[in-house]
Amino acid sequence: MAEASSSDDLRAEYRRRLEARQTLSAREERMHIRLGNFKLAVAVLAAVMAWLSLGREMFSPWWLALPGAVFVVLVIIHEGVIQARRCADRAAAFYEKGLARIEDRWTGTGEPGDRFADRSHPYAEDLDLFGRASLFELLCTMRTRAGEETLARWLLAPASPGEIRARQEAVAELRPRLDLREELALVGEDLRSGISPQALAAWCEEPPVIASRRLRLMAAVLPLLALGSLAAWIVWNVPGVFLSAVLAIFGFSLRLRARIQRVIQRIGDPAYGLDLLSHVLVRYERERFTSPLLAGLQAALHADGPPPSRRIARLHRLIELLDSRDNLLLRLVGPLVLWTTQLALAIEAWRQANRPAVRRWLEAVGEIEALFDLAGYAYEHPADPFPELLEDGTCFEGEGLGHPLLPHSRCVSNDVRLGPDPRVLVVSGSNMSGKSTLLRTVGINTVLAMAGAPARARRLRLSPLTVGASMRIVDSLQAGSSRFYAEITRLRRILDLARGGTPLLFLLDELLHGTNSHDRRIGAEHFVTSLVQRGAIGLLTTHDLALGHIAEVLGPQGANVHFEDDIENGKLIFDYRLRPGIVRKSNALELMRSVGLEV
Repeated sequence: MAEASSSDDLRAEYRRRLEARQTLSAREERMHIRLGNFKLAVAVLAAVMAWLSLGREMFSPWWLALPGAVFVVLVIIHEGVIQARRCADRAAAFYEKGLARIEDRWTGTGEPGDRFADRSHPYAEDLDLFGRASLFELLCTMRTRAGEETLARWLLAPASPGEIRARQEAVAELRPRLDLREELALVGEDLRSGISPQALAAWCEEPPVIASRRLRLMAAVLPLLALGSLAAWIVWNVPGVFLSAVLAIFGFSLRLRARIQRVIQRIGDPAYGLDLLSHVLVRYERERFTSPLLAGLQAALHADGPPPSRRIARLHRLIELLDSRDNLLLRLVGPLVLWTTQLALAIEAWRQANRPAVRRWLEAVGEIEALFDLAGYAYEHPADPFPELLEDGTCFEGEGLGHPLLPHSRCVSNDVRLGPDPRVLVVSGSNMSGKSTLLRTVGINTVLAMAGAPARARRLRLSPLTVGASMRIVDSLQAGSSRFYAEITRLRRILDLARGGTPLLFLLDELLHGTNSHDRRIGAEHFVTSLVQRGAIGLLTTHDLALGHIAEVLGPQGANVHFEDDIENGKLIFDYRLRPGIVRKSNALELMRSVGLEV
């Protein structure tokens, strides 16, 4: 499909596809009802025929095979209709969620990624990377945990310039492939895969529990001997051989029992979600990619032996057969044919044969899925460009910069330029004027750029950057630390980041506001100066206009900017436009009066 040229074109395409899938679902539902009625009619007819044949002896009972055959055919057709309806419903849900994202109704509809949240991370919590209404929820649309973990890893750490460019090229190739993203949303069950890539890879890499081929041969031969001796008993009335075979099987099972139980217990968690993983692998193996990154990831899947989808499907089938040991028939005959033992040995053999490759498969699947997530985001935001990555210097130059988590109707764009001069912007302004949002806008677009995704901007040029933020610092009753202590601990970590190899972009909201004005002014000035001396660039916000002198201390490396507000008919009005200089008025008293405080 051709790439959508605008948000309106994209919305129209999604609605057209949604209506088509809903129409298909309704048609399959009507067929489902008809087939259910046909099956009921055939069952009634079969009952009448059975009464006429067996009770009245009007015709041969062999005629009952006719409605039986018809019923079996109807069951097969009906199952296909049910599957088609489920696929249509999942496809409709895929486009409904896409429309929700386009129309800014997506909050709470996706995977929040709460398990990746880390309060100690230098920017994850400050920039809303995880949780409800987070960047992860907006981006993540694929199916496996491997993909989710890869996407989270990309958001939590900047990539190298070469990796970023490779991802941008791969995302550009995947962006128009809406049909493929729909197909991937339909494979397997209508659930996200719970398979843990670490658990599966670690299970495969564990030392062998049973590695003897001789034991596998014995497990295959002993049941054959038992069945052969049973036949000999029936035909020639020779029970002794059969009893000997049964005793041999019992002894063999007893000898391996502890190790077989270890094999069964270890496969529990890693086995969950294998069916979905095999379906996803099938689709990736069939696709043709041209960008070097995607082609290399696909080559990792085809590195050796049969396709990984086939091998994962075999493991899934072995585990399904192992789970069937609770069937009543297998409870009776299973011990005689060593059902559990043979399957456990086959699973162990699979693990040993595929040990070197499983982690590589999961890493490749994770990266491909993460690229599809970024491609889906790029497709649904056609106006967002890929950032231009600069090799030299330290800079961040954003034109028309907006926050990707804000609805388009409320998102106000601003230009932000950092480095080489100025390196620091001191942002002043009244309460609720947009200072913190500006910091988050710069930070989250940097995270997108360093992950290889488009940015919410008209244009963005930046050098490789790592982000350090101090915005949502709270005290900790459990740790016995005050907010101020928690903040200076975070600031120490930001200073350590500035000493690293990648230049730092710092985002400081109300720096050191937990202490007195005198100490705050001195501490803030020296801390920001230390960061600049280490090559960092960044922004800090303040209500304390005295901190505006930091820009003067830095000379050409610092600049003051501000947000304004107006009062119209007793209401505060914000335009969220960034202006040069220090703000000259405050709205704190007006806000206090607006809630009924006598000031």
